[in-house]
Formats: sequence, structure tokens, C-alpha cells
Amino acid sequence: MAWMFLFAAGILEIVWVIALKMSEGFSKLIPSSVMVVSLISSMLLLGLSARSLPIGVAYAIWTGIGAIGAVLAGIVLFKEPCSFLHVFFLSMIIIGIVGIKFVSPE
Repeated sequence: MAWMFLFAAGILEIVWVIALKMSEGFSKLIPSSVMVVSLISSMLLLGLSARSLPIGVAYAIWTGIGAIGAVLAGIVLFKEPCSFLHVFFLSMIIIGIVGIKFVSPE
């Protein structure tokens, strides 16, 4: 169950990062509200997952999911640049997340 909480927390991290961008410096109410709610929910789920997972593992995976999602959202939604090196380094993050998952005790 902890891994499900952690995955959901990572997805919500992506949501709050996208909402933060869309809030345009907290000048738009709806994206700002989505950002606050998803940020709090993400933290709560991270905390629940950290009850049984080592905090270093949980935090690394949470931030990794968020980083990958934020970069991909930037590319798809906000037309940010994407090069071979972007893809290469994102692949390294993914490999790291999968590796941490496989060597973790849970």
C-alpha cells in the first residue's frame, strides 16, 4: 500500500507543479487553488508512504516522479525545448527510480 501512496503522491506533485505554472504567479484563482490542494495532498500521501518505506527512498522516488512529470508536462503543455540530452538524462532518472524500487526492502 505504501508504494501506491507514493505513486499517487508523485502524480499529485506533477499536478501541483503544472497548476503552479498555470497560476501565473498565483494571479489566477482556480490554478492556484488546485496547486494548494494537490500540494497538501501530495505531502500527506508522501507522509503515509514514509510510515513503512525508508524516507530517503520515498523522497527520492517522489521527487523523481515529479521531476520527470514536470519536464514532460513542460514539453507537451508549454512547448518547452526537448533535445536528445533531455531524453537521455530523463532516462537516467527513470533508471534510478526503478533501481531504488528494486533494491528497497518493501
